[in-house]
Amino acid sequence: MKSKPIVMEHFSTIHTSFILNFDFTNNITILTGSSATGKTASFSFIRECMAINPNIVCINYQDYQKNIKNIIESQSGKLIVIDNADILLDDDTRKYISMDDKNQYLIIGRNPKNLFTTSDNLFELVSEKKGEQTEFRLKKFL
Repeated sequence: MKSKPIVMEHFSTIHTSFILNFDFTNNITILTGSSATGKTASFSFIRECMAINPNIVCINYQDYQKNIKNIIESQSGKLIVIDNADILLDDDTRKYISMDDKNQYLIIGRNPKNLFTTSDNLFELVSEKKGEQTEFRLKKFL
């Protein structure tokens, strides 16, 4: 499934020695890949930006006891970033996300099941040293 991003096409932030520089090409972006590549660190950097950017909503393991679908349904015009999606998203919530035309998603996890996605939605992190900093970017997974 490929649809143009409805909230933001680009997200960038600097956190100490790290730079996040993400270009979004789809409304649903699934960030996958091996452990220890910076996925959860990237989530943390985005979560810090949530305090000053009202268009970002971050959900992770700390929200495990909450009804994730209700949280998402109450949002409109947001970039919703979900870390640990394999654990947090049940099939009903995944189906809702795949049909949601009010929000944009960055889903961090390894299982895109029931999100009605294609290879156009799958990305991994690539990192590059730039002087004293490390830049993280999104790269097509397949």
